[in-house]
Amino acid sequence: MNGSVYIGISGWRYVPWRGVFYPKGLAQHRELEYAAGQLPSIEINGSFYSLQRPESYAAWHAATPPGFVFAVKGNRFLTHMLKLKDIEGPLANVLASGVFELRDKLGPFLWQFPPVMKFDPQRFEHFLSLLPQDTDSALELARQYQPRMEGRVSLDAGPNRPLRHAVEIRHESFMDPAFIAMLRRYKVALVVADTAGRWPLCEDVTADFVYIRLHGDKELYASGYGDEAIAAWAARIHAWRQGRQPQGARLVSNVAPPRKKARDVYCYFDNDIKVHAPYDARRLIAAVETMAAPKD
Repeated sequence: MNGSVYIGISGWRYVPWRGVFYPKGLAQHRELEYAAGQLPSIEINGSFYSLQRPESYAAWHAATPPGFVFAVKGNRFLTHMLKLKDIEGPLANVLASGVFELRDKLGPFLWQFPPVMKFDPQRFEHFLSLLPQDTDSALELARQYQPRMEGRVSLDAGPNRPLRHAVEIRHESFMDPAFIAMLRRYKVALVVADTAGRWPLCEDVTADFVYIRLHGDKELYASGYGDEAIAAWAARIHAWRQGRQPQGARLVSNVAPPRKKARDVYCYFDNDIKVHAPYDARRLIAAVETMAAPKD
């Protein structure tokens, strides 16, 4: 038994991609539709910079095929500006802003933290305790949105479904077994982030799924992945989806995660500057499929 694998790109609106990945003359409003025809999942990046609107999420749902999955990047106001202080209202705003319009295509939330932010156990545990584990809980929190959101919210969450959350850290202080244990208590994934050596790369499994972000292995946001690197990531993904730990995994904690027969894996390429991301994603998809194919 294998978990599902969703490999895609972080964002889709990039000027250098036009006429290269996107066919020449393709209307900008059709770029998501085109990308979703090439890849099974995309990370919504705009939600990190500003709260999006319900009509945008509804349009993205309509532009993508059945079975497509979006990851939603949490708003930086919580992580970079407030640094997890007094976040109840802003978190409610995120959940009320329209994410429910993605319906069955709503995948995990990604919460990225700035390089200057250190591990503060009390503040971080409070944040993790607030993260809703299903859409019913998310709706309950979303109803507490702040007055400034009036007139631009969506509170139709549909049938109750589980929600997933992943955190991406960029400070060495998080290389602490206590942090790994905390994530496991709240069933939140630690992002496996390849950042050309600039920030920590940890492969501890802390949830029932794995979340990977590939920013470039030699030059941040710019370098493509060679055949050897693609094969190595395919092998890791193959192990994780089977509930195993990859050989030589880079671990913070010496405590093994709970046993699982399978884990879902989400992987997003963020090496977008030189248009490597969509092509590297397709190459990794092919490598993972080859590895999973029955052997004669």
